[in-house]
Amino acid sequence: MKDLLKARERASRSARAAGYCAGVAVRGLALVVLVPVLVYSALLCLVGVGLLVLPLELRLLRRLADGERERLGRWAAAPAAPAGPHARRRLRAVLSDPATGRDLRWAPCMAVAGTLLGLIGAVLFVFPAVVLVLVCLWWLFPADEPVKVMMNVPIDGWGSAVCAGVPQFLLSVLLALFGPPLLAGSAAAASRRLLAPSAAAVLAARVATLDRTRTGAIHAHGDELRRIERDLHDGTQARLVSLAMQLGLAERTLAADPAAVGPLLTRAREGAEEAMAELRDVLRSVYPPVLADRGLAGAVSAVLARCPVPATGRFGELGDVPAQVEVAVYFAVTEALTNAAKHADAGSVRVTLTRAGGMVRAEIGDDGRGGAAEGRGTGLLGIRRRVEAVDGVLRVQSPPGGPTVITVECPCAS
Repeated sequence: MKDLLKARERASRSARAAGYCAGVAVRGLALVVLVPVLVYSALLCLVGVGLLVLPLELRLLRRLADGERERLGRWAAAPAAPAGPHARRRLRAVLSDPATGRDLRWAPCMAVAGTLLGLIGAVLFVFPAVVLVLVCLWWLFPADEPVKVMMNVPIDGWGSAVCAGVPQFLLSVLLALFGPPLLAGSAAAASRRLLAPSAAAVLAARVATLDRTRTGAIHAHGDELRRIERDLHDGTQARLVSLAMQLGLAERTLAADPAAVGPLLTRAREGAEEAMAELRDVLRSVYPPVLADRGLAGAVSAVLARCPVPATGRFGELGDVPAQVEVAVYFAVTEALTNAAKHADAGSVRVTLTRAGGMVRAEIGDDGRGGAAEGRGTGLLGIRRRVEAVDGVLRVQSPPGGPTVITVECPCAS
């Protein structure tokens, strides 16, 4: 059984590699046409005509290179260069993009090596079927022109067809199983090396990302401080002022009318209890006690139980999660459920909370009307800032008409 599973896995891997080789071959053939056109357009820039067409051709090259980046699954597509109002400025903007240089060095190599490796890999995968067809249909060939299947052995009957065809079929199967993965790996390694940004570019992108996320974290922290100050000023502080006034009034009334002090103290006690309740609410908004008591899964379960929309949850093994990640994921789920009930007009909500390696992943989906976007009072911007403050990622899929799926991924210690 294990051998059968390994054979199926190897065959599946070979099929995926052959598909990748076919895609590489198609891109290589496209680049065989595009590279000479780019060279010709670059020469036409000397007379001004190329200034109009070369930026468009470089953007087409960018799309081909981005397709390869996407298939490699390692780097995001390079950003499009801004277009200026003048042809010369558009060309300068495209050429000043560091990704354009990587695209230009990738194009000729892929036009030659990619086309060759891709075609060979795709042909090797279908070669067993070709051999099998030739062996089974040997009788269709003219009798005076016997088919040579292997080692110049003439095929004049089923016996010779089987004797000559079986070894070649087995050899073609071995080539189909091991050839495409090897060729696909070589082509992918070449593309990865040519399209990969330099260490300086990676560091610059990382610094830009950190700068953006830290700026968002500072804004989120400022907003949180202002909210806490507003809640304390408008709620708890007002209660405490009222409590102090009632106690002062009771103190002045005590000498003149001791019987009237009782109701004043009762109102003061009620005011103190309300102030403590509001203070607990403020503290709960900073770090919900349910997280410390029940953990992230238990806290999300409690939120689902209170959700006005019918909600279901599926929770995997989360292990130890840092407190800041717990808070970010908890508030993201809470805000998403509030949006589903308040804005999406959803009939049901589902929450999935899992952990894969060093990533905690929360997925919140509803069957509402969709159209969720940042900046429309839905709280998505606040969620993004909270999540990015812990180096997490927020993805929102909410087409008009629904459904809406919000995915939160945050790194945490293993």
